[in-house]
Amino acid sequence: MNSQRTPSSARRSSKRPRRRVAAIIAAALVLAVVVPTSIAFLRLQGNISVSALRASEADVPDSSEGLNLLVLGSDSRDFSSTGFGTDNGSRRSDSMLLVHLSPGNERIEAVQIPRDTVLQRPACADTGSGAYAGGYGMINSALNYGPACSVAAVETLTGVHLNHFIEVDFEGFISIIDALDGVSVCLAQPMTDPKANLDLPAGLQELDGADALALARTRHAVGDGSDLARLGNQQKVMSAIVQRATSKEVLARPDRLYSFLDAITSSMTVDPELSSLPELAGLAARVKDVPTDKITFMTMPTQPAPSNANRVVPAPDATLIFERIKQDIPVNPDSESESGSESDAGETATAKTSARQLPVSIANAARVSGLAGKFANEATEQGFTVTSITTAASLQAQTRLLIPDTDAARKTADAFAKAVDLDIEATVADVESIELILGQDYQNLGRPEKQPVKVNSRKADQKLCG
Repeated sequence: MNSQRTPSSARRSSKRPRRRVAAIIAAALVLAVVVPTSIAFLRLQGNISVSALRASEADVPDSSEGLNLLVLGSDSRDFSSTGFGTDNGSRRSDSMLLVHLSPGNERIEAVQIPRDTVLQRPACADTGSGAYAGGYGMINSALNYGPACSVAAVETLTGVHLNHFIEVDFEGFISIIDALDGVSVCLAQPMTDPKANLDLPAGLQELDGADALALARTRHAVGDGSDLARLGNQQKVMSAIVQRATSKEVLARPDRLYSFLDAITSSMTVDPELSSLPELAGLAARVKDVPTDKITFMTMPTQPAPSNANRVVPAPDATLIFERIKQDIPVNPDSESESGSESDAGETATAKTSARQLPVSIANAARVSGLAGKFANEATEQGFTVTSITTAASLQAQTRLLIPDTDAARKTADAFAKAVDLDIEATVADVESIELILGQDYQNLGRPEKQPVKVNSRKADQKLCG
Protein backbone atom coordinates (compact mmCIF):
# COMPACT_ATOMS: atom_id res chain seq x y z
CA MET A 1 0.00 0.00 0.00
CA ASN A 2 1.05 3.59 -0.51
CA SER A 3 2.00 4.87 2.93
CA GLN A 4 2.64 8.46 1.85
CA ARG A 5 -1.04 9.46 1.80
CA THR A 6 -2.40 11.85 4.40
CA PRO A 7 -5.09 10.63 6.84
CA SER A 8 -8.76 10.73 6.04
CA SER A 9 -8.96 14.21 7.55
CA ALA A 10 -7.61 15.54 4.25
CA ARG A 11 -10.72 14.25 2.55
CA ARG A 12 -12.93 16.07 5.03
CA SER A 13 -11.60 19.39 3.73
CA SER A 14 -13.45 18.93 0.48
CA LYS A 15 -16.93 20.44 0.68
CA ARG A 16 -18.19 18.48 -2.27
CA PRO A 17 -15.96 15.73 -3.68
CA ARG A 18 -17.51 15.47 -7.11
CA ARG A 19 -15.32 12.93 -8.84
CA ARG A 20 -16.41 9.38 -8.22
CA VAL A 21 -15.22 6.09 -9.60
CA ALA A 22 -16.45 4.43 -12.76
CA ALA A 23 -14.85 1.22 -11.50
CA ILE A 24 -18.25 0.17 -10.14
CA ILE A 25 -18.31 -2.29 -13.04
CA ALA A 26 -16.23 -4.55 -10.81
CA ALA A 27 -19.28 -5.07 -8.64
CA ALA A 28 -20.98 -6.68 -11.61
CA LEU A 29 -17.96 -8.52 -12.96
CA VAL A 30 -16.99 -10.10 -9.67
CA LEU A 31 -20.36 -11.80 -9.59
CA ALA A 32 -19.02 -13.95 -12.38
CA VAL A 33 -16.74 -15.70 -9.96
CA VAL A 34 -17.90 -15.32 -6.42
CA VAL A 35 -21.69 -15.23 -6.25
CA PRO A 36 -22.23 -18.89 -7.18
CA THR A 37 -20.14 -19.84 -4.15
CA SER A 38 -21.86 -17.43 -1.79
CA ILE A 39 -25.52 -18.46 -1.72
CA ALA A 40 -25.03 -20.04 1.73
CA PHE A 41 -24.03 -16.70 3.21
CA LEU A 42 -27.52 -15.59 4.17
CA ARG A 43 -26.33 -12.33 5.62
CA LEU A 44 -25.37 -11.13 2.16
CA GLN A 45 -28.98 -11.22 1.02
CA GLY A 46 -29.98 -8.76 3.70
CA ASN A 47 -27.28 -6.33 2.65
CA ILE A 48 -28.82 -5.50 -0.72
CA SER A 49 -31.02 -2.43 -1.22
CA VAL A 50 -33.69 -2.33 -3.93
CA SER A 51 -35.10 0.42 -6.15
CA ALA A 52 -37.32 0.40 -9.25
CA LEU A 53 -35.79 0.01 -12.70
CA ARG A 54 -38.57 2.09 -14.24
CA ALA A 55 -42.02 3.26 -13.30
CA SER A 56 -43.57 0.42 -15.30
CA GLU A 57 -41.75 -2.89 -15.62
CA ALA A 58 -43.94 -4.09 -18.49
CA ASP A 59 -41.48 -3.20 -21.23
CA VAL A 60 -38.26 -4.65 -19.78
CA PRO A 61 -36.53 -6.28 -22.78
CA ASP A 62 -35.70 -9.98 -23.02
CA SER A 63 -32.09 -10.50 -21.96
CA SER A 64 -31.70 -13.71 -23.97
CA GLU A 65 -30.61 -11.57 -26.93
CA GLY A 66 -28.02 -9.66 -24.93
CA LEU A 67 -28.16 -8.10 -21.49
CA ASN A 68 -27.75 -4.36 -20.98
CA LEU A 69 -26.84 -3.17 -17.50
CA LEU A 70 -26.43 0.38 -16.18
CA VAL A 71 -23.79 0.71 -13.44
CA LEU A 72 -24.02 3.91 -11.41
CA GLY A 73 -21.46 5.39 -9.03
CA SER A 74 -23.46 7.60 -6.68
CA ASP A 75 -22.12 10.70 -4.91
CA SER A 76 -24.76 10.48 -2.20
CA ARG A 77 -23.35 11.40 1.22
CA ASP A 78 -25.71 9.27 3.27
CA PHE A 79 -22.66 7.53 4.74
CA SER A 80 -21.72 5.93 8.04
CA SER A 81 -18.54 7.99 7.94
CA THR A 82 -18.32 11.78 8.09
CA GLY A 83 -15.12 11.94 6.06
CA PHE A 84 -16.68 12.72 2.68
CA GLY A 85 -18.29 16.11 3.11
CA THR A 86 -21.68 17.26 4.37
CA ASP A 87 -24.82 15.57 3.12
CA ASN A 88 -26.80 18.36 1.42
CA GLY A 89 -29.49 16.04 0.07
CA SER A 90 -28.20 15.94 -3.49
CA ARG A 91 -27.60 12.71 -5.35
CA ARG A 92 -25.76 12.47 -8.64
CA SER A 93 -24.20 9.74 -10.72
CA ASP A 94 -20.61 10.85 -11.09
CA SER A 95 -19.86 7.57 -12.84
CA MET A 96 -22.09 5.88 -15.41
CA LEU A 97 -21.34 2.70 -17.33
CA LEU A 98 -23.52 1.12 -19.98
CA VAL A 99 -22.51 -2.55 -19.90
CA HIS A 100 -23.48 -4.95 -22.70
CA LEU A 101 -23.19 -8.71 -22.18
CA SER A 102 -23.58 -10.53 -25.47
CA PRO A 103 -25.80 -13.60 -25.87
CA GLY A 104 -23.65 -16.68 -25.61
CA ASN A 105 -21.54 -14.77 -23.04
CA GLU A 106 -18.81 -14.13 -25.61
CA ARG A 107 -17.89 -10.58 -24.67
CA ILE A 108 -18.62 -7.58 -22.44
CA GLU A 109 -18.46 -3.99 -23.66
CA ALA A 110 -18.68 -1.25 -21.03
CA VAL A 111 -19.17 2.32 -22.26
CA GLN A 112 -18.33 5.19 -19.89
CA ILE A 113 -20.85 8.02 -20.19
CA PRO A 114 -19.26 11.30 -19.06
CA ARG A 115 -21.09 13.00 -16.21
CA ASP A 116 -20.98 16.32 -18.11
CA THR A 117 -23.10 14.94 -20.95
CA VAL A 118 -26.16 17.11 -21.55
CA LEU A 119 -29.46 16.15 -23.13
CA GLN A 120 -33.18 16.77 -23.00
CA ARG A 121 -33.92 14.51 -20.05
CA PRO A 122 -37.28 12.73 -20.09
CA ALA A 123 -39.95 13.14 -17.43
CA CYS A 124 -39.74 10.62 -14.59
CA ALA A 125 -42.64 9.29 -12.53
CA ASP A 126 -42.18 9.07 -8.78
CA THR A 127 -40.50 5.78 -7.85
CA GLY A 128 -39.63 6.86 -4.31
CA SER A 129 -37.44 9.92 -4.91
CA GLY A 130 -39.98 12.36 -6.29
CA ALA A 131 -41.28 13.05 -9.80
CA TYR A 132 -39.40 15.01 -12.49
CA ALA A 133 -41.14 16.99 -15.22
CA GLY A 134 -38.25 16.66 -17.68
CA GLY A 135 -35.88 19.28 -19.04
CA TYR A 136 -32.49 20.06 -20.51
CA GLY A 137 -29.50 19.37 -18.27
CA MET A 138 -26.60 17.13 -17.30
CA ILE A 139 -27.26 13.41 -17.28
CA ASN A 140 -25.73 12.88 -13.83
CA SER A 141 -28.46 14.97 -12.16
CA ALA A 142 -31.14 12.44 -13.12
CA LEU A 143 -30.19 10.30 -10.11
CA ASN A 144 -31.70 12.96 -7.84
CA TYR A 145 -35.03 11.38 -8.78
CA GLY A 146 -33.89 7.79 -8.30
CA PRO A 147 -32.13 5.16 -10.42
CA ALA A 148 -35.22 4.77 -12.62
CA CYS A 149 -34.75 8.36 -13.77
CA SER A 150 -31.09 7.64 -14.64
CA VAL A 151 -32.24 4.56 -16.55
CA ALA A 152 -34.72 6.68 -18.52
CA ALA A 153 -32.06 9.31 -19.27
CA VAL A 154 -29.53 6.74 -20.51
CA GLU A 155 -32.15 5.01 -22.66
CA THR A 156 -33.04 8.39 -24.18
CA LEU A 157 -29.39 9.22 -24.82
CA THR A 158 -28.36 5.87 -26.29
CA GLY A 159 -31.51 4.25 -27.65
CA VAL A 160 -30.44 1.07 -25.80
CA HIS A 161 -33.07 -0.57 -23.59
CA LEU A 162 -31.75 -1.58 -20.18
CA ASN A 163 -32.44 -4.84 -18.37
CA HIS A 164 -30.92 -3.96 -14.98
CA PHE A 165 -29.03 -1.38 -12.97
CA ILE A 166 -26.51 -1.57 -10.13
CA GLU A 167 -25.74 1.48 -8.02
CA VAL A 168 -22.74 1.60 -5.67
CA ASP A 169 -22.02 4.57 -3.43
CA PHE A 170 -18.76 6.46 -2.94
CA GLU A 171 -17.86 4.96 0.42
CA GLY A 172 -18.79 1.50 -0.80
CA PHE A 173 -16.20 1.63 -3.56
CA ILE A 174 -13.42 2.20 -1.03
CA SER A 175 -14.70 -0.76 1.00
CA ILE A 176 -14.68 -2.98 -2.09
CA ILE A 177 -11.06 -2.14 -2.91
CA ASP A 178 -9.96 -2.60 0.69
CA ALA A 179 -11.74 -5.96 0.84
CA LEU A 180 -9.58 -7.02 -2.12
CA ASP A 181 -6.56 -5.97 -0.05
CA GLY A 182 -5.92 -3.27 -2.65
CA VAL A 183 -5.30 -3.29 -6.39
CA SER A 184 -2.20 -2.94 -8.55
CA VAL A 185 -1.82 -0.06 -11.00
CA CYS A 186 1.04 1.25 -13.09
CA LEU A 187 1.58 4.97 -13.73
CA ALA A 188 3.83 6.35 -16.44
CA GLN A 189 4.65 9.39 -14.31
CA PRO A 190 4.03 10.71 -10.78
CA MET A 191 0.57 12.17 -10.23
CA THR A 192 -0.32 14.86 -7.72
CA ASP A 193 -3.67 16.57 -7.24
CA PRO A 194 -4.41 18.11 -3.82
CA LYS A 195 -8.07 18.62 -4.79
CA ALA A 196 -8.44 14.85 -5.24
CA ASN A 197 -6.12 14.04 -2.32
CA LEU A 198 -3.80 12.36 -4.83
CA ASP A 199 -0.04 11.87 -4.40
CA LEU A 200 1.25 8.81 -6.23
CA PRO A 201 4.70 7.94 -7.62
CA ALA A 202 5.38 6.56 -11.08
CA GLY A 203 5.58 2.83 -11.74
CA LEU A 204 3.86 -0.32 -10.55
CA GLN A 205 2.27 0.04 -7.12
CA GLU A 206 -0.45 -1.24 -4.79
CA LEU A 207 -3.32 1.12 -3.95
CA ASP A 208 -5.84 0.91 -1.14
CA GLY A 209 -9.42 2.07 -1.58
CA ALA A 210 -8.74 5.73 -0.85
CA ASP A 211 -5.79 5.84 -3.25
CA ALA A 212 -7.73 4.09 -6.00
CA LEU A 213 -10.58 6.54 -5.53
CA ALA A 214 -8.22 9.50 -5.71
CA LEU A 215 -6.67 8.19 -8.92
CA ALA A 216 -10.04 7.63 -10.55
CA ARG A 217 -11.52 10.98 -9.55
CA THR A 218 -8.60 13.28 -10.35
CA ARG A 219 -9.00 15.79 -13.14
CA HIS A 220 -6.19 18.24 -12.49
CA ALA A 221 -3.34 15.72 -12.60
CA VAL A 222 -4.20 14.59 -16.13
CA GLY A 223 -4.91 16.06 -19.55
CA ASP A 224 -6.74 19.36 -19.71
CA GLY A 225 -8.35 19.08 -16.29
CA SER A 226 -11.77 18.21 -17.71
CA ASP A 227 -14.17 15.48 -16.69
CA LEU A 228 -13.16 13.60 -19.85
CA ALA A 229 -9.46 13.64 -18.93
CA ARG A 230 -9.94 11.34 -15.94
CA LEU A 231 -11.72 8.54 -17.82
CA GLY A 232 -8.49 6.91 -19.00
CA ASN A 233 -7.38 6.49 -15.38
CA GLN A 234 -10.76 5.02 -14.55
CA GLN A 235 -10.23 2.40 -17.23
CA LYS A 236 -6.92 1.46 -15.59
CA VAL A 237 -8.60 1.13 -12.20
CA MET A 238 -11.44 -0.95 -13.62
CA SER A 239 -9.01 -3.32 -15.32
CA ALA A 240 -7.00 -3.63 -12.10
CA ILE A 241 -10.13 -4.51 -10.11
CA VAL A 242 -11.18 -7.18 -12.61
CA GLN A 243 -7.71 -8.73 -12.58
CA ARG A 244 -7.51 -8.79 -8.77
CA ALA A 245 -11.11 -9.94 -8.23
CA THR A 246 -10.71 -12.90 -10.57
CA SER A 247 -7.30 -13.90 -9.25
CA LYS A 248 -6.43 -16.80 -6.96
CA GLU A 249 -5.46 -14.21 -4.34
CA VAL A 250 -9.19 -13.68 -3.81
CA LEU A 251 -10.78 -16.94 -4.93
CA ALA A 252 -8.51 -19.16 -2.83
CA ARG A 253 -8.93 -17.06 0.33
CA PRO A 254 -12.37 -17.65 1.96
CA ASP A 255 -11.82 -14.80 4.43
CA ARG A 256 -10.96 -12.31 1.69
CA LEU A 257 -13.71 -13.66 -0.57
CA TYR A 258 -16.39 -13.19 2.06
CA SER A 259 -15.16 -9.71 2.97
CA PHE A 260 -15.27 -8.78 -0.67
CA LEU A 261 -18.80 -10.08 -1.10
CA ASP A 262 -19.92 -8.36 2.08
CA ALA A 263 -18.48 -5.04 0.88
CA ILE A 264 -20.13 -5.34 -2.52
CA THR A 265 -23.59 -6.34 -1.34
CA SER A 266 -23.54 -3.74 1.46
CA SER A 267 -22.84 -1.05 -1.14
CA MET A 268 -25.37 -2.17 -3.74
CA THR A 269 -28.74 -0.85 -4.76
CA VAL A 270 -30.26 -2.94 -7.55
CA ASP A 271 -33.52 -3.34 -9.44
CA PRO A 272 -36.08 -5.90 -8.16
CA GLU A 273 -35.05 -8.53 -10.71
CA LEU A 274 -31.52 -8.56 -9.25
CA SER A 275 -32.55 -8.27 -5.60
CA SER A 276 -31.93 -11.88 -4.57
CA LEU A 277 -28.69 -13.84 -4.49
CA PRO A 278 -30.11 -16.49 -6.87
CA GLU A 279 -30.87 -13.73 -9.40
CA LEU A 280 -27.39 -12.31 -8.95
CA ALA A 281 -26.03 -15.81 -9.39
CA GLY A 282 -27.97 -16.06 -12.65
CA LEU A 283 -26.23 -12.94 -13.89
CA ALA A 284 -22.96 -14.33 -12.59
CA ALA A 285 -23.42 -17.57 -14.50
CA ARG A 286 -23.53 -15.56 -17.73
CA VAL A 287 -20.63 -13.26 -16.89
CA LYS A 288 -18.49 -16.11 -15.60
CA ASP A 289 -17.72 -17.49 -19.05
CA VAL A 290 -16.52 -14.20 -20.56
CA PRO A 291 -12.71 -14.22 -20.96
CA THR A 292 -11.04 -11.11 -19.57
CA ASP A 293 -9.57 -10.38 -23.01
CA LYS A 294 -13.15 -10.04 -24.23
CA ILE A 295 -14.04 -7.43 -21.59
CA THR A 296 -13.55 -3.94 -23.02
CA PHE A 297 -13.90 -0.59 -21.25
CA MET A 298 -14.41 2.40 -23.54
CA THR A 299 -15.34 6.06 -23.32
CA MET A 300 -18.34 7.41 -25.20
CA PRO A 301 -17.01 9.61 -28.05
CA THR A 302 -18.09 13.18 -27.43
CA GLN A 303 -18.08 16.66 -28.90
CA PRO A 304 -18.73 20.06 -27.26
CA ALA A 305 -22.37 20.80 -26.60
CA PRO A 306 -23.76 23.58 -28.84
CA SER A 307 -25.20 25.33 -25.80
CA ASN A 308 -22.07 25.18 -23.63
CA ALA A 309 -18.52 24.36 -24.69
CA ASN A 310 -17.82 23.06 -21.16
CA ARG A 311 -20.43 20.33 -21.59
CA VAL A 312 -20.52 17.46 -24.07
CA VAL A 313 -22.95 15.58 -26.30
CA PRO A 314 -22.44 12.26 -28.12
CA ALA A 315 -20.25 12.45 -31.23
CA PRO A 316 -21.28 10.57 -34.42
CA ASP A 317 -19.09 7.60 -33.45
CA ALA A 318 -21.11 7.26 -30.24
CA THR A 319 -24.20 6.66 -32.35
CA LEU A 320 -22.38 3.82 -34.11
CA ILE A 321 -21.36 2.29 -30.78
CA PHE A 322 -24.89 2.35 -29.39
CA GLU A 323 -26.32 0.98 -32.64
CA ARG A 324 -23.88 -1.91 -32.49
CA ILE A 325 -24.81 -2.62 -28.90
CA LYS A 326 -28.50 -2.68 -29.86
CA GLN A 327 -27.77 -5.13 -32.66
CA ASP A 328 -25.21 -7.10 -30.62
CA ILE A 329 -22.42 -6.33 -33.08
CA PRO A 330 -18.87 -6.08 -31.63
CA VAL A 331 -17.90 -2.42 -31.32
CA ASN A 332 -14.33 -3.18 -32.37
CA PRO A 333 -14.16 -6.63 -34.01
CA ASP A 334 -10.98 -8.62 -33.51
CA SER A 335 -8.57 -8.48 -36.43
CA GLU A 336 -9.20 -12.09 -37.35
CA SER A 337 -12.91 -11.39 -37.83
CA GLU A 338 -12.23 -8.32 -39.94
CA SER A 339 -10.36 -10.17 -42.67
CA GLY A 340 -13.03 -11.03 -45.20
CA SER A 341 -16.75 -10.69 -44.72
CA GLU A 342 -18.35 -12.12 -41.58
CA SER A 343 -20.58 -14.28 -43.77
CA ASP A 344 -17.45 -16.06 -45.00
CA ALA A 345 -15.98 -16.80 -41.56
CA GLY A 346 -15.69 -20.54 -41.05
CA GLU A 347 -17.40 -21.36 -44.33
CA THR A 348 -16.12 -24.09 -46.61
CA ALA A 349 -15.56 -23.38 -50.28
CA THR A 350 -18.67 -25.43 -51.09
CA ALA A 351 -20.80 -23.41 -48.69
CA LYS A 352 -19.53 -20.12 -50.12
CA THR A 353 -20.35 -21.24 -53.66
CA SER A 354 -23.80 -22.39 -52.58
CA ALA A 355 -24.59 -18.97 -51.10
CA ARG A 356 -23.65 -17.29 -54.42
CA GLN A 357 -25.32 -19.62 -56.86
CA LEU A 358 -27.96 -17.24 -58.25
CA PRO A 359 -27.09 -14.37 -60.64
CA VAL A 360 -27.63 -10.74 -59.63
CA SER A 361 -28.71 -7.69 -61.59
CA ILE A 362 -28.02 -4.14 -60.38
CA ALA A 363 -29.96 -1.00 -61.35
CA ASN A 364 -28.88 2.58 -60.60
CA ALA A 365 -31.99 4.50 -59.51
CA ALA A 366 -30.06 7.09 -57.50
CA ARG A 367 -28.70 8.97 -60.54
CA VAL A 368 -25.13 8.75 -59.21
CA SER A 369 -22.64 8.22 -62.00
CA GLY A 370 -20.96 4.80 -61.93
CA LEU A 371 -22.86 3.61 -58.86
CA ALA A 372 -24.16 0.33 -60.26
CA GLY A 373 -20.74 -0.51 -61.67
CA LYS A 374 -19.10 0.11 -58.29
CA PHE A 375 -21.45 -2.32 -56.56
CA ALA A 376 -21.05 -4.82 -59.40
CA ASN A 377 -17.27 -4.79 -59.00
CA GLU A 378 -17.54 -5.40 -55.25
CA ALA A 379 -19.97 -8.26 -55.80
CA THR A 380 -17.84 -9.86 -58.51
CA GLU A 381 -14.76 -9.72 -56.29
CA GLN A 382 -16.74 -11.63 -53.67
CA GLY A 383 -17.62 -14.41 -56.14
CA PHE A 384 -21.11 -13.35 -57.26
CA THR A 385 -22.25 -13.41 -60.88
CA VAL A 386 -23.58 -10.03 -62.01
CA THR A 387 -25.55 -10.44 -65.24
CA SER A 388 -26.92 -6.92 -65.67
CA ILE A 389 -25.88 -3.32 -64.88
CA THR A 390 -28.51 -0.75 -65.83
CA THR A 391 -29.75 2.76 -65.15
CA ALA A 392 -33.33 2.87 -63.90
CA ALA A 393 -35.89 4.78 -65.94
CA SER A 394 -36.81 7.00 -63.00
CA LEU A 395 -35.24 8.39 -59.85
CA GLN A 396 -36.15 6.38 -56.75
CA ALA A 397 -35.72 7.30 -53.10
CA GLN A 398 -35.62 3.81 -51.61
CA THR A 399 -33.11 1.03 -52.21
CA ARG A 400 -34.71 -2.40 -52.70
CA LEU A 401 -33.39 -5.94 -52.90
CA LEU A 402 -35.91 -8.11 -54.74
CA ILE A 403 -35.87 -11.91 -54.78
CA PRO A 404 -38.02 -14.83 -55.96
CA ASP A 405 -39.70 -16.87 -53.23
CA THR A 406 -37.06 -19.60 -52.83
CA ASP A 407 -34.62 -20.61 -50.10
CA ALA A 408 -31.72 -20.36 -52.54
CA ALA A 409 -32.66 -16.75 -53.35
CA ARG A 410 -32.88 -15.85 -49.67
CA LYS A 411 -29.47 -17.35 -48.99
CA THR A 412 -27.90 -15.61 -51.98
CA ALA A 413 -29.52 -12.26 -51.16
CA ASP A 414 -28.30 -12.40 -47.55
CA ALA A 415 -24.72 -13.18 -48.59
CA PHE A 416 -24.86 -10.56 -51.36
CA ALA A 417 -26.06 -7.77 -49.04
CA LYS A 418 -23.21 -8.51 -46.62
CA ALA A 419 -20.66 -8.67 -49.43
CA VAL A 420 -21.56 -5.18 -50.69
CA ASP A 421 -21.98 -3.80 -47.14
CA LEU A 422 -25.69 -3.04 -47.30
CA ASP A 423 -27.90 -3.36 -44.23
CA ILE A 424 -31.06 -4.29 -46.12
CA GLU A 425 -33.71 -7.01 -45.99
CA ALA A 426 -34.73 -8.79 -49.20
CA THR A 427 -38.31 -8.49 -50.42
CA VAL A 428 -40.09 -11.31 -52.27
CA ALA A 429 -41.35 -10.09 -55.65
CA ASP A 430 -42.31 -11.37 -59.10
CA VAL A 431 -38.72 -11.62 -60.32
CA GLU A 432 -36.70 -14.48 -61.73
CA SER A 433 -33.43 -13.77 -59.90
CA ILE A 434 -31.80 -11.31 -57.47
CA GLU A 435 -32.36 -7.64 -58.32
CA LEU A 436 -30.71 -4.74 -56.46
CA ILE A 437 -32.26 -1.34 -57.17
CA LEU A 438 -30.07 1.40 -55.70
CA GLY A 439 -32.12 4.36 -54.48
CA GLN A 440 -31.09 7.72 -53.09
CA ASP A 441 -30.87 6.31 -49.56
CA TYR A 442 -28.10 3.81 -50.41
CA GLN A 443 -25.50 5.72 -48.36
CA ASN A 444 -27.64 5.35 -45.24
CA LEU A 445 -27.72 1.55 -45.57
CA GLY A 446 -24.06 0.84 -44.84
CA ARG A 447 -23.78 -2.08 -42.45
CA PRO A 448 -23.01 -0.58 -39.02
CA GLU A 449 -20.38 -3.20 -38.19
CA LYS A 450 -18.38 -2.18 -41.27
CA GLN A 451 -18.09 1.48 -40.32
CA PRO A 452 -14.91 2.39 -38.42
CA VAL A 453 -15.30 3.64 -34.86
CA LYS A 454 -12.75 5.82 -33.09
CA VAL A 455 -12.98 5.11 -29.38
CA ASN A 456 -10.64 5.19 -26.38
CA SER A 457 -10.76 1.70 -24.94
CA ARG A 458 -8.91 -0.79 -22.76
CA LYS A 459 -9.15 -4.57 -22.40
CA ALA A 460 -9.63 -5.90 -18.88
CA ASP A 461 -6.63 -8.23 -19.25
CA GLN A 462 -4.27 -5.55 -20.58
CA LYS A 463 -0.91 -5.52 -18.79
CA LEU A 464 -0.84 -2.89 -16.07
CA CYS A 465 2.39 -1.37 -17.37
CA GLY A 466 1.55 -2.14 -21.01
